[in-house]
Amino acid sequence: MGLLFKDDLLDEFGSWPIAYIPYGGADFGEIAAVAKAVGDGDGSAFHQAWAAAGDRFAAEADAAERRGAIASARELFLRASVFYSTSLRPLFGTPVDPRLLATYRKEVDAFDKGLALNDPPIRPRAIPFEGASMPAYFVPAAGFVDVQRPTIIFTNGYDGTLTDMFFASAIAAGRRGYHSLLFDGPGQGGMLFEQGIALRPDWETVIKAVVDFALAIPQVDPQKIVLSGWSLGGYFAPRAASGEPRLAACIADPGQWVILDSIRATAIRMGLPPAAAADLGSIDGGTLRLFEGVIMGNAGQRWKVVQRGFWANGVSSLRDYFKETERFTMKGRAEMIRCPTLLTAAENDPLAIGAQTLFDALTCPKALIKFTAVEGAGGHCEMMNRSLANRTVLDWLDETLGAFASGL
Repeated sequence: MGLLFKDDLLDEFGSWPIAYIPYGGADFGEIAAVAKAVGDGDGSAFHQAWAAAGDRFAAEADAAERRGAIASARELFLRASVFYSTSLRPLFGTPVDPRLLATYRKEVDAFDKGLALNDPPIRPRAIPFEGASMPAYFVPAAGFVDVQRPTIIFTNGYDGTLTDMFFASAIAAGRRGYHSLLFDGPGQGGMLFEQGIALRPDWETVIKAVVDFALAIPQVDPQKIVLSGWSLGGYFAPRAASGEPRLAACIADPGQWVILDSIRATAIRMGLPPAAAADLGSIDGGTLRLFEGVIMGNAGQRWKVVQRGFWANGVSSLRDYFKETERFTMKGRAEMIRCPTLLTAAENDPLAIGAQTLFDALTCPKALIKFTAVEGAGGHCEMMNRSLANRTVLDWLDETLGAFASGL
């Protein structure tokens, strides 16, 4: 039994928007009402309940806009996008569920309508990349719409959407005086859902295109471009910083050394010698079958590895998944980072297992901030106390970039 939802995996999905309450993305009673509607239901019931709430908010937003209540319309459209986004996760996998695509398009429509009611309007953008395009939004800092300011490029993880980054990070950054540039890279959001483009380990190549794009925006201070990644972005951000010299700072929440480290720890607990676990892509067939049994027998692991992992990484077998994800590593890259770098590590976040290893390998100015369960921030990406994470990270960034960052 989870915090709100009876099924532990659905609770993991459904408790995510609690982090957005301080930023207007949801209220607790709304989340609890969805949990009650799901009841003993499965992933389909979860999707239906969240999407129905999104439909209700979108309809209310349309009505508010028609009667001229623009502030309410904006809030309701953006809230609808959160509920649509949350509904998607149980539907991950291939072949792509038509419900996922239909609801994702509702999410984008609601998000765009909400941002269009901003003053001035915020419009969707597209970053050219290797013959494709990366969906993006430039979100100006509150009170500094036409002013050149430090800008944070936010990079997502395995399963978040642009809506998630907006509420988890960009609103807090804007209140602190930072412009934000949000984008979907390969294997994320619209690039995966609509274009079928898989993840790739060389995020420095991706970020080069994003920084090029940012430098063409007049409000972006070219000397104060920051890269911040959360969840799997805690690997992407430092990996990108290892090959992109134009960054003024890098933030990884949590810092990650090799993204398979958490699964590697499971392999060792299963009895696999550490030397064999060092390269999961090369394990013997018997051990691989044992792994398959463990993963398929656990709903959370099955979703993370098979539904999400296979799809996002563009593979169809566990061995290929291991081979592909072994390439997502900071080995031989960490010492190439030159900009000041902040790593976080939440106490109970399995993805933070390699944060200390990465920290020790860094030769740039660096900091490691640990969040704890006592603070209510011990879980993945500090989602039960996201405002604490944002305050702490932005305080570090203010100090790192100097008083200009906060307009002092």
